[in-house]
Amino acid sequence: MPSLLLVMFVLQTVLHIINTVGASTINELLWVLYNKLPTPTSSSAQRVQILKREIVRLKRELAATSPQDNFSGWAKLDRQHNKATAEYQKLDASLRTHQTTFTSTVSTLRWLGTQGARFLLQMYFAKSPMFWVPAGWVPYYVEWILSFPRAPLGSVSINVWGIACASMLALVSEAVAASYVLATKKAVPVGEKKGEPMAFEAQPKGGAGKGAAREKEL
Repeated sequence: MPSLLLVMFVLQTVLHIINTVGASTINELLWVLYNKLPTPTSSSAQRVQILKREIVRLKRELAATSPQDNFSGWAKLDRQHNKATAEYQKLDASLRTHQTTFTSTVSTLRWLGTQGARFLLQMYFAKSPMFWVPAGWVPYYVEWILSFPRAPLGSVSINVWGIACASMLALVSEAVAASYVLATKKAVPVGEKKGEPMAFEAQPKGGAGKGAAREKEL
């Protein structure tokens, strides 16, 4: 039986990864992996990729073929292009319907395995101490906070332990990101965030620069 401390830490780690990477990105990755396996949609997904490349090739050949000089060849390419496009649109619509169902199922399972599991653990083990704080180490009000909401006084509750794990993971991820920036020397440009003005050094232009030069001479 794994330790409850470790279980909560793993749950918080998984939640941190999901929040950092993004649920939509994870869903897309799982969908791609799902289609790589021998599943009901794998053959359709492979056919869609083939048709996509075929449509691009036919578009290039159509653009390179003149309908005035070689109408029969152009018409043949146009029929092939229209046929491939119609098949692609039909398969793509079917795949999107399957993907919507897949994403809904994955999102539900992910919530049950992370947020739902954490909620159940916090409810079921609300009165169970994760570990005990040595007597006299912290004041009474700190002991009360650490045992919130229903753990024995003088212990650390599962809720507080979960918050501590989440805070530590956030600090570690920020430290890793900062270390990466320092190691690669790739600083974030000033004003990259939306709505923030870009920082540029004011450069005199044209007559304004000449006027400033004259004022300095005077």
